[in-house]
Amino acid sequence: MLKVNRDDERPIWQQLLDQAIHNITTGKWPSGELLLPSRELALLIGVSRSTIQIVYEELFSRGYTVTSRRGGTRVSEWAYATRPSEEAATEGPVPPELPLLNAAIGHLHSWFGDKKHRKVEIDFSPHEPYLDEHFQKNWRQSFLQASAETELDNWAYGDPYGFPKLREQIQRYLSLERGVHVSIDQILLTSGAQHSIDLIAQALIHEGDTVSVEDPGFPAAWMAMRYRRMHVAPVAVDEYGLCADRIHPQSKLVFVTPSHQCAVGVIMSEPRRQQLLHMAAEHRFWIVEDDYDSEFRYRGDPLPTLFSQRPQNTLYMMSFSKMVAPGIRISAIIGPKEAIRRLAQVQELTYRHLPIMEQLTLAHFIEHGHFMRHMRRVRNVYRRRHEAMTKAIIATGLSERFTLSGIETGLHMLLEADQSFDEEAVTNLALEEGIRVYPLSKYCLESDRKGWVLGFAKVDEAAIEEGIYRLARMLL
Repeated sequence: MLKVNRDDERPIWQQLLDQAIHNITTGKWPSGELLLPSRELALLIGVSRSTIQIVYEELFSRGYTVTSRRGGTRVSEWAYATRPSEEAATEGPVPPELPLLNAAIGHLHSWFGDKKHRKVEIDFSPHEPYLDEHFQKNWRQSFLQASAETELDNWAYGDPYGFPKLREQIQRYLSLERGVHVSIDQILLTSGAQHSIDLIAQALIHEGDTVSVEDPGFPAAWMAMRYRRMHVAPVAVDEYGLCADRIHPQSKLVFVTPSHQCAVGVIMSEPRRQQLLHMAAEHRFWIVEDDYDSEFRYRGDPLPTLFSQRPQNTLYMMSFSKMVAPGIRISAIIGPKEAIRRLAQVQELTYRHLPIMEQLTLAHFIEHGHFMRHMRRVRNVYRRRHEAMTKAIIATGLSERFTLSGIETGLHMLLEADQSFDEEAVTNLALEEGIRVYPLSKYCLESDRKGWVLGFAKVDEAAIEEGIYRLARMLL
């Protein structure tokens, strides 16, 4: 018999429905059992007939019962028979083994420094930009104003290319600041560099194709392409950047960071640039140009892009992760119209479109001048910290014992050691001393180069000096 508990906060019909479902699924009410007429059951329980009718309607709509004019309401034939055994009920499907995924995630964690395992006093992270309350205040202002001003249509399914107004703002920025002149249908918005690379791998090359990457280089690039089952060919990097003459002859794509090499930090020389562009034109492969932090240059203006010289073959990647904040998760791919259209098709199929609020806020942030003011402010911060880092490395004598590179552009520099140096031991010793440094080996595919990638964006001048002096005491 069903019972009503007057102390239960649930509606009476919900109490009775839950009890009825329990009776059916446990077999207490077996398949085919005839339920009492609603009027009779209502009298027995002491509730209104309409309450019982709601319960019966819910049981029927969920498939627990069947009804007929003459046969009344009966428990469905399959309800009890399909219950799993107790042993089976405790187990579910077993996810497949994904060794490529597990290895890639492990590498990503170690590349980022395994921050969840140990806190440190001074973190020379090369991955994160400087953020302050001034940025947060302006971003909040843009968020609130964009929320108030947005039209209702913006909350419908969006454009897979990205919010048009934001693409217009990016178009204007690229034209004025980077010398890249494109139409907005040559711009596709994504949720970060790894998302961009994944889209490119899905849309423009085939499984099993060969792609060439810098070694040392950007780990997330080759891990994403390996996961998409591309053959990844490492290409050495020297003081002039990517060694173009060592690019795999079957390459369908070359991933490169010419303005500030990740992670060695060198600038790709003009002869090497021209060699790469000539090879791309002759062999008809894609160049993916990741321009992740070239806006921060300490000697002259940012360098010209490869895209501006060979737009037919080049996909230019920019990200607001380094320029503003990683949490925004908005990046862009700029390329030939047909290639961008294909990328947008894949985006529409697999992701549909990016969340609208972040796009609206960033569009407002740029349009109302907050972005350029932020860039001017952080450039001054980075210039001071870059100078503090360089001076400390020279003053401590580290630059005499190790090779310092990558000091003209970007948010990190490299302190390179001999290949025989015990890089791991120093990295662990530094952690014990409260300093986190980032070993070059984590950026390497086959290269055996050693050293430490040292970022300065999130470390103030006093901490930079203290951290470098502690490091020097260990190394010298």
